[in-house]
Amino acid sequence: MIKREEMIAMKAIAICFKPFLKPEEAMIYCNLGRTQFAKKCDEAKVYKSNSGYFKKEELDKMLGG
Repeated sequence: MIKREEMIAMKAIAICFKPFLKPEEAMIYCNLGRTQFAKKCDEAKVYKSNSGYFKKEELDKMLGG
């Protein structure tokens, strides 16, 4: 059986390799709270796709400045 801590680590590693992230995953990836994340996305003009996912490439650009 997989321990809870191992499952969390596996999910975190998986997030790093996914090209598209759900909003919750994107907040974890960016290490921001919901309000801070929304504000940064608005400033950088990063939006969800029609399917409701964020492009990891755009998030990287946003975090890079």
